[in-house]
Amino acid sequence: MSFINYSSREINCKIVYYGPGLCGKTTNLQYIYRKTNPDLKGKMISLATETERTLFFDFLPLALGQIRGFKTRFHLYTVPGQVFYDASRKLILKGVDGVVFVADSQVERMEANLESFDNLKANLAEQGYDMANIPLVIQYNKRDLPNAAPLDEMRRLLNTRQQPDFEAAASVGRGVFETLKAKAREVLKDLKQLSR
Repeated sequence: MSFINYSSREINCKIVYYGPGLCGKTTNLQYIYRKTNPDLKGKMISLATETERTLFFDFLPLALGQIRGFKTRFHLYTVPGQVFYDASRKLILKGVDGVVFVADSQVERMEANLESFDNLKANLAEQGYDMANIPLVIQYNKRDLPNAAPLDEMRRLLNTRQQPDFEAAASVGRGVFETLKAKAREVLKDLKQLSR
């Protein structure tokens, strides 16, 4: 549900990083923010209460091109990881153009990944979205840890629709921009199809 700003000739797209608590959503956004040209990004905003935190910032990736003379500005959000913050998760998903599902590769976190993935499906459906039609990229984070689950097993459990997926170690930046670029390309592809 992109927003078009005709005065600045920008299309604003919303990408939400979704996943279980402590999987690396915030680490992804912080890394992207640190490595993005200051002239092309807005301020990082952290909406924090006593018990939850949501991060947000926007940036203008000039290398991705334009659609009918409009630049594309991406707004990146994280959701609170814990399922009991479901109301916040639903609110953040409103108007989403694409989702990056960040899975924690640690073997003992597989159940949390599956629970969060099911929660994503349910929340998208409640917002009137069909998950099959939302651009989705899966990131298998923390691949650098010794207790990382086999990649084939993670794909079998989480990537049943053969979505684009990436291995990552967000704490050192590995796979972070690859994931974002794939997501941005998918969102732009959808926008171009809609503008025809």
